[in-house]
Amino acid sequence: MPRPSTFGKDTGLQLRMTLTMFLLGLVYAALIGVIFASGYTPLLIIVGVMFLVQIFASDKLALHAMGAREVSPQEAPQLHAMVERLCVQANLPKPKVAVANTPMPNAFAIGRSPKNATVCATTGIMDLLSPAELEGVMAHELAHVQNRDVMVMTIASFFAAVASYIVQFGFFFGGGGHGDDDDGPGAAVVILVSIGVYIVSFLLLQALSRYREFAADRGAAVITGRPSALASALMRISSGMERIPQRDLRASEDMAAFYIFPPNAKNSLMSLFSTHPPMEKRIAALSRLESQLQGAS
Repeated sequence: MPRPSTFGKDTGLQLRMTLTMFLLGLVYAALIGVIFASGYTPLLIIVGVMFLVQIFASDKLALHAMGAREVSPQEAPQLHAMVERLCVQANLPKPKVAVANTPMPNAFAIGRSPKNATVCATTGIMDLLSPAELEGVMAHELAHVQNRDVMVMTIASFFAAVASYIVQFGFFFGGGGHGDDDDGPGAAVVILVSIGVYIVSFLLLQALSRYREFAADRGAAVITGRPSALASALMRISSGMERIPQRDLRASEDMAAFYIFPPNAKNSLMSLFSTHPPMEKRIAALSRLESQLQGAS
């Protein structure tokens, strides 16, 4: 097994994140140019403020959306000890630790960088998994922190969300082609470009999100040296999801891209647009890693 200190960034993921941000920058620059040329300058100010809020407060917003809160070592000693041990193995600064009081078995990582990251586990996942399985899950989240893919996903999600809002508000306020002749064409162009930005952002988000999950699974396998524990955790989480009411799963779909396991994984239609690769492929990849680690030992 590789020594803990040898755990590093996934080169394939880094290249994909760079390409994603470059392409998103191009389409978003086009959207800003169209908005400016169409005379909707105040909209740029609103978008700018939203962007700053997303960058600097996305962690707080995500925790609030999940009903999660940061916990101290005294409140969750075992979870803190586990995260601290894994951080030593991964050579990472210890992130904040949060717990969401929900029966849905899940976990996620948020934050702009390893220095201000937060890892969160639900009470459902802590009750469901064995210590070894939970360790695999938390190592997976720490791999996201190490790879710095959380911020890229946050920005990509923001671009898609802004484009979606512009389309919705555009149809309500001037996008129908009626009213002032000077304003109508400008609004129509903004809506069309926003639709294009949304489609590109959505496709890039899906592709990057699926790859980053494979990368985090690999990272967890290297950190813990036990890919089988994470594979077992994924299967137990999948089974546990089936016992959660659909209304609760739907309420969590806005955070789906950041969870270790998507709430809508069993929905055959949504699986076509899932932010995660199929569980069977993740388990198969972990099984191959297990064989490689055993062969190297």
